[in-house]
Amino acid sequence: MEFDYRPEYVITNETLDLAVQITERLTTLQALDNLFKQPQLRRVNRLRTIHSSLAIENNSLTFEQVTAVINGKTVIAPQNEILEVKNAYEAYTLLEETDPFSITDTLKIHGVMMKGLAAEAGKFRTAAVGVFSGGRPVHIAPPPQNVPALIRRLYDWVKTEKLNELIKYSVFHYEFEFIHPFGDGNGRMGRFLQTAFLAKWKPLFAYIPVETVIKERQREYYDAFRACCADGGKSTRFIVFMLKALLSAVRNIHNDSADILKSQTAQIQKLLEILGYIPLSAQEIGNRLGLKSLSALRVNYLTPALELGLIAMSLPDKPTSKNQKYYKAGM
Repeated sequence: MEFDYRPEYVITNETLDLAVQITERLTTLQALDNLFKQPQLRRVNRLRTIHSSLAIENNSLTFEQVTAVINGKTVIAPQNEILEVKNAYEAYTLLEETDPFSITDTLKIHGVMMKGLAAEAGKFRTAAVGVFSGGRPVHIAPPPQNVPALIRRLYDWVKTEKLNELIKYSVFHYEFEFIHPFGDGNGRMGRFLQTAFLAKWKPLFAYIPVETVIKERQREYYDAFRACCADGGKSTRFIVFMLKALLSAVRNIHNDSADILKSQTAQIQKLLEILGYIPLSAQEIGNRLGLKSLSALRVNYLTPALELGLIAMSLPDKPTSKNQKYYKAGM
């Protein structure tokens, strides 16, 4: 059965202004591309994303506990919550290779995200579901037999609609939650897919923890969804909420990046002051900087300077060699 289905929304001056502000911020962030390639920054932001997205779904683990679980350490917590963290981490490792325009990939990611947590992991729901608040229905989702056709039409729309990407993927997020295609895990999947869409458009979004802002504004998130449902499914208010959340997330990551860059600039300057024509080993550099930890030296000094092209290795083909030494680039 086919449906005459098409998302309804109104593009206001506010939505357009927010989209412009986000794009301008992204342009500035792209100038810090080398900074975003740093594994430690990417990892922290990825962990923030996972912690926040699960916290929205009432997972009680702290950020520190989430980090410990991902690092393979023992954490005393409900087993289902630990499994949620492990599953989400596995799903997000697949984010950049996921095609968000593919229903097959969506089902695959849901299977990973809800493995061992939902009976229908990786499958569309076969029962009626609704969104409730305080025991009262906020939204009764379409019947299960309609879900495949509705999802197909939604994905056809997102593939072909000529619309600003920031606005279009916010519309998709709302419509996905409105259809509620799965028995469980719809919220975390909607947020994952919006991030996947945005990352296909601008790769920086793969490591911008938008979910952290949504968690901080969780009540507004649900209020916006409820208001749209009450307005006959018109997603205008949800679009505005998501664009504001995206703008805040981009601003936050810009400020964090500036702080990191400022800190690293001072550290890299110290490193460059002691390096010259004669290559030095990590141990020799650490001694001259007064550092006891070679790990801290690599993370805070050597790796950032290498990524910025300011220093070079004496054995570039053997980066982990015990005989490795470092010197100023261009010497």
